Amino acid sequence: MDINALIAQYGYAALLIGSLAEGETITLLGGVAAHQGLLKFPLAVLAVALGGMIGDQALYLFGRRFGNRALTRFSRHQKKIDRAQRLILRYPVWFVIGTRFMYGFRVIGPLLIGASRVPPKLFIPLNIAGALLWALIFTTLGYLGGEVIAPWLARVDQHLKHYIWVALAVAIVVLLRLFLKRRSRRRENQD
Repeated sequence: MDINALIAQYGYAALLIGSLAEGETITLLGGVAAHQGLLKFPLAVLAVALGGMIGDQALYLFGRRFGNRALTRFSRHQKKIDRAQRLILRYPVWFVIGTRFMYGFRVIGPLLIGASRVPPKLFIPLNIAGALLWALIFTTLGYLGGEVIAPWLARVDQHLKHYIWVALAVAIVVLLRLFLKRRSRRRENQD
């Protein structure tokens, strides 16, 4: 099993799936893979942007449909929710684009935007623009990171290089699992 062949074959799908929620880590790794020549940079950016758009669009639609009912479960945070919704209504352009850059706000942000009744004709183009900007920035950072570590990787024995890729894949799986567990615990605590 050649890890580089797996990345080349399934890398774009992994980027799309990994960027559905908070996907900065996988996006950075996609940039590194693009630098290594395993993925094409423009396609990596598009895969990440598409995943980000789909994820945020789904959360936005959920927020439009169920947002106010869902947000009542966070009564202890009602002041923060009200403040965020006022900011959304006052600065919808900046809030929609900026939400994906706010740590810890990427999942709840589109839900709040949907619950704030921002119209789809405004949200959709801003979501696309924000996703493309976010994907370009983080994939580029990963690409530049690949530039920094490329000379080091070139000197590493081929077997050790495979172990590094396997360790990165395992780290991604572990981080994804921890994220999903944390999200599941939050939902349980909310219920």
